[in-house]
Amino acid sequence: MFEPAFHWFTGLVMSATDTEVVPAIDPLRQHAITGCLLGTAVGDAIGLPFEGLSRRRVNRWLGSGPLRHRFFFGHGFCSDDTEHTCLVAQALLTARMESSPDRFLHVFTHNLAWRLRFWLLGLPAGIGLATLKSLIKQWLYLFGHAEGVFSAGNGPAMRSAILGVCHGDNAVLLRQLVRASTRLTHTDPRAEHGALAVACAAHLAAAADPVSPDGFMDAFAGLLAGEHSLMLAAVGEAIKSVKQGESSFDFAARSGCAQGISGFVMHTVPVALHVWLGHSRDYAGALDTVVRCGGDTDTVGAIVGALVGARVGPAGIPLQWRDKLWEWPRSASWLNALANRLADTGSGTRWRGALPLSLTGLLVRNGLFMGWVLAHGFRRLLPPY
Repeated sequence: MFEPAFHWFTGLVMSATDTEVVPAIDPLRQHAITGCLLGTAVGDAIGLPFEGLSRRRVNRWLGSGPLRHRFFFGHGFCSDDTEHTCLVAQALLTARMESSPDRFLHVFTHNLAWRLRFWLLGLPAGIGLATLKSLIKQWLYLFGHAEGVFSAGNGPAMRSAILGVCHGDNAVLLRQLVRASTRLTHTDPRAEHGALAVACAAHLAAAADPVSPDGFMDAFAGLLAGEHSLMLAAVGEAIKSVKQGESSFDFAARSGCAQGISGFVMHTVPVALHVWLGHSRDYAGALDTVVRCGGDTDTVGAIVGALVGARVGPAGIPLQWRDKLWEWPRSASWLNALANRLADTGSGTRWRGALPLSLTGLLVRNGLFMGWVLAHGFRRLLPPY
């Protein structure tokens, strides 16, 4: 009955043993996974200082100057969007040790539940109310896992891109993984379908073939398999807008987000997909559009960054943004190592478990991060308004 806790614990303090056979890692897969993880982190960090600001105020702050890190003296830190993506990736690595599909899904779900529980103990800044309530519920079910609360927040969508990059070639498994990840915190079908749309987009972005709006729409509808979905209609509006050449700013305004993109998944995902389809190979342009839309800029930045990053890889992310990402202990080098483990999927893989991470480092980092978030709160009391 202590199995879920054991899997979580070993992912933090143990290195998995090497195997004798070491196959080559698929370069395309490694390119996509690394781009997805690093793209999430950079998009999150670039958008974080502007979170909650209106579109008008963001543009007053930015002016006509170039987009850059602004969180900590020209450097960037990540928020829960990146952290949750890493938790999902670690749960996938832990579940990989299981041989049957049923056991894989079982271990993934319980391992992710434990990782989310302990993530909460780290006192993360800016946690959403639905996620907070759900994780308190998880602590009441220590020997299993509970379903989350009825909410259509964007928490599940922000952590689902890595699922699509890693397992999008298996539609049944992808749907199961997205559902398991979503329902640990959010039970509203709109949250699940939003997360599925992001995972589907990430899978297509990671493929060698170009992505078309109609191709994405067909793939997403196929994953839903005829299930009634309000998200399908909302995504359809985004697809129609892209094909008509409408700007992401105008689409966001017409969708009810004229002053900024809200944390409601029915707003977040369609706008994120619109930006992605309009900038599928232009990471800097996509992030500039996201930030200038205002609102929940870190989450939308993380989602769009993951999608474009999966296509362009780490080299397609501006060097100065990568170099000035000061996140620790989930540093850029740690994310690269995590990507290597995820990409190594052969029967004789080098690594069979999750990537070790310093608990002490996380606690120290979270304390410093919380203090600087409060400092940003006071900064927002000052002009420009």
